[in-house]
Amino acid sequence: MLPKGPRVFPFVYYGLAAILAMNFAFAATQGPNGIFRRVQLDADIAKAEAERDALRAEHARMANLTHRLSDDYLDLDLLDERAREVLGTLRADEIVIR
Repeated sequence: MLPKGPRVFPFVYYGLAAILAMNFAFAATQGPNGIFRRVQLDADIAKAEAERDALRAEHARMANLTHRLSDDYLDLDLLDERAREVLGTLRADEIVIR
């Protein structure tokens, strides 16, 4: 026969189960592999992809300008524009408005 005193085992058992459940819930949301970290990583990935796309567009623009100034293909208008910008020169028949 078991004594009819206070039974502590169910309180300890359910208390430990609740603590473990709270620990797992905290790790699932706040831990290094949790939900919030995943959302932050997705935002970082989107930001990096946007930066990559901007850099690709800038690279394509610079490649186009470089090609237009190369020996194989010389754009005289672009060459004239760049020379004026870099050297600060004008033709005698031009008027500058600032």
